[in-house]
Amino acid sequence: MEYQYIISQLPYSMPFLFVDSLEHVDEDGVTGSYTFSEDLHFYEGHFKSFPVTPGVLLTECCAQIGLVCLGIFLMRKDNSLRDTQVALSSSSMEFLLPIYPGETVTVKSEKIYFRFQKLKCKVYLYNEKEQLVCKGEIAGMLTCKGNE
Repeated sequence: MEYQYIISQLPYSMPFLFVDSLEHVDEDGVTGSYTFSEDLHFYEGHFKSFPVTPGVLLTECCAQIGLVCLGIFLMRKDNSLRDTQVALSSSSMEFLLPIYPGETVTVKSEKIYFRFQKLKCKVYLYNEKEQLVCKGEIAGMLTCKGNE
Protein backbone atom coordinates (compact mmCIF):
# COMPACT_ATOMS: atom_id res chain seq x y z
CA MET A 1 0.00 0.00 0.00
CA GLU A 2 1.30 3.41 -0.91
CA TYR A 3 2.44 5.43 2.13
CA GLN A 4 0.91 8.68 0.84
CA TYR A 5 -2.45 6.90 0.57
CA ILE A 6 -2.29 5.93 4.26
CA ILE A 7 -1.55 9.54 5.23
CA SER A 8 -4.45 10.75 3.06
CA GLN A 9 -6.80 8.46 4.97
CA LEU A 10 -5.91 9.86 8.39
CA PRO A 11 -8.94 11.41 10.11
CA TYR A 12 -6.95 14.57 10.95
CA SER A 13 -6.07 17.82 9.23
CA MET A 14 -3.93 20.84 10.01
CA PRO A 15 -3.36 22.07 12.65
CA PHE A 16 -3.88 18.65 14.29
CA LEU A 17 -2.05 16.44 11.79
CA PHE A 18 1.25 15.18 13.21
CA VAL A 19 2.45 13.00 10.30
CA ASP A 20 4.69 14.32 7.51
CA SER A 21 5.93 11.08 6.02
CA LEU A 22 6.06 7.33 6.43
CA GLU A 23 9.32 5.51 5.78
CA HIS A 24 8.18 1.94 6.45
CA VAL A 25 4.92 0.09 7.07
CA ASP A 26 4.35 -3.65 7.37
CA GLU A 27 2.17 -6.00 9.44
CA ASP A 28 4.47 -5.65 12.45
CA GLY A 29 4.96 -1.90 12.70
CA VAL A 30 5.52 1.48 11.14
CA THR A 31 8.18 4.20 11.01
CA GLY A 32 7.31 7.82 10.22
CA SER A 33 8.34 11.38 10.92
CA TYR A 34 6.99 14.82 11.72
CA THR A 35 8.54 18.28 12.10
CA PHE A 36 7.25 20.46 14.94
CA SER A 37 7.38 23.79 13.10
CA GLU A 38 8.62 26.80 15.08
CA ASP A 39 5.42 28.73 14.31
CA LEU A 40 3.01 26.31 16.00
CA HIS A 41 0.77 28.39 18.28
CA PHE A 42 1.18 26.33 21.46
CA TYR A 43 4.87 27.27 21.74
CA GLU A 44 3.78 30.82 22.70
CA GLY A 45 2.61 29.61 26.10
CA HIS A 46 4.45 26.32 26.72
CA PHE A 47 6.67 27.67 28.25
CA LYS A 48 6.81 31.47 27.85
CA SER A 49 10.58 31.91 27.94
CA PHE A 50 11.69 28.36 27.10
CA PRO A 51 9.30 26.71 24.59
CA VAL A 52 9.12 22.92 24.47
CA THR A 53 6.63 20.57 22.82
CA PRO A 54 3.90 19.44 25.25
CA GLY A 55 4.03 15.75 26.16
CA VAL A 56 0.42 15.30 25.17
CA LEU A 57 1.32 16.34 21.60
CA LEU A 58 4.29 13.97 21.55
CA THR A 59 1.86 11.25 22.61
CA GLU A 60 -0.54 12.32 19.85
CA CYS A 61 2.27 12.19 17.28
CA CYS A 62 3.13 8.66 18.45
CA ALA A 63 -0.54 7.68 18.25
CA GLN A 64 -1.08 9.09 14.76
CA ILE A 65 2.04 7.52 13.27
CA GLY A 66 2.48 4.45 15.42
CA LEU A 67 -1.14 3.37 15.90
CA VAL A 68 -3.47 5.01 13.38
CA CYS A 69 -1.24 4.70 10.30
CA LEU A 70 -0.54 1.07 11.17
CA GLY A 71 -4.24 0.51 11.83
CA ILE A 72 -5.19 1.91 8.42
CA PHE A 73 -2.65 -0.42 6.80
CA LEU A 74 -3.95 -3.46 8.70
CA MET A 75 -7.64 -2.65 8.14
CA ARG A 76 -7.12 -2.12 4.40
CA LYS A 77 -5.23 -5.38 4.16
CA ASP A 78 -8.19 -7.24 5.69
CA ASN A 79 -10.96 -5.51 3.71
CA SER A 80 -11.53 -2.93 1.02
CA LEU A 81 -13.72 -0.54 3.00
CA ARG A 82 -12.72 3.12 3.24
CA ASP A 83 -12.80 5.61 6.11
CA THR A 84 -11.05 3.89 8.98
CA GLN A 85 -12.11 5.38 12.29
CA VAL A 86 -10.12 5.08 15.49
CA ALA A 87 -10.76 5.73 19.15
CA LEU A 88 -7.80 5.82 21.52
CA SER A 89 -8.47 3.42 24.39
CA SER A 90 -5.27 3.69 26.43
CA SER A 91 -1.81 5.20 26.53
CA SER A 92 1.10 4.97 28.91
CA MET A 93 4.12 7.09 28.05
CA GLU A 94 7.48 7.82 29.66
CA PHE A 95 9.21 11.10 28.71
CA LEU A 96 13.00 11.30 28.75
CA LEU A 97 14.03 14.39 26.75
CA PRO A 98 12.34 17.56 25.41
CA ILE A 99 11.53 18.38 21.80
CA TYR A 100 12.10 22.01 20.86
CA PRO A 101 10.46 24.16 18.17
CA GLY A 102 11.70 23.25 14.69
CA GLU A 103 12.78 19.70 15.53
CA THR A 104 11.94 16.70 13.39
CA VAL A 105 11.00 13.52 15.25
CA THR A 106 10.87 9.91 14.13
CA VAL A 107 8.29 7.52 15.53
CA LYS A 108 8.75 3.76 15.41
CA SER A 109 6.06 1.37 16.51
CA GLU A 110 5.90 -2.36 17.06
CA LYS A 111 2.58 -4.17 17.00
CA ILE A 112 1.86 -6.00 20.24
CA TYR A 113 -1.45 -7.37 18.99
CA PHE A 114 -4.29 -6.69 16.59
CA ARG A 115 -7.45 -8.67 17.33
CA PHE A 116 -11.16 -7.94 17.46
CA GLN A 117 -10.35 -4.57 15.86
CA LYS A 118 -8.22 -3.51 18.85
CA LEU A 119 -4.64 -2.55 18.06
CA LYS A 120 -1.98 -2.20 20.73
CA CYS A 121 1.56 -1.02 19.96
CA LYS A 122 4.84 -0.19 21.61
CA VAL A 123 5.90 3.27 20.42
CA TYR A 124 9.27 5.03 20.46
CA LEU A 125 9.89 8.68 19.54
CA TYR A 126 13.42 9.82 18.62
CA ASN A 127 14.88 13.28 18.06
CA GLU A 128 17.14 14.31 15.17
CA LYS A 129 20.19 13.02 17.07
CA GLU A 130 18.48 9.60 17.23
CA GLN A 131 18.11 9.93 21.00
CA LEU A 132 15.08 8.31 22.59
CA VAL A 133 12.73 11.12 23.69
CA CYS A 134 9.74 9.10 24.86
CA LYS A 135 8.39 5.58 24.76
CA GLY A 136 5.30 3.72 25.80
CA GLU A 137 2.29 1.69 24.79
CA ILE A 138 -0.77 2.96 22.97
CA ALA A 139 -3.98 1.09 22.15
CA GLY A 140 -7.08 1.94 20.16
CA MET A 141 -10.23 0.51 18.64
CA LEU A 142 -10.48 0.59 14.85
CA THR A 143 -13.46 0.30 12.55
CA CYS A 144 -14.36 1.11 8.97
CA LYS A 145 -17.52 2.95 7.96
CA GLY A 146 -20.01 0.38 6.78
CA ASN A 147 -18.48 -2.17 9.15
CA GLU A 148 -20.20 -0.89 12.28
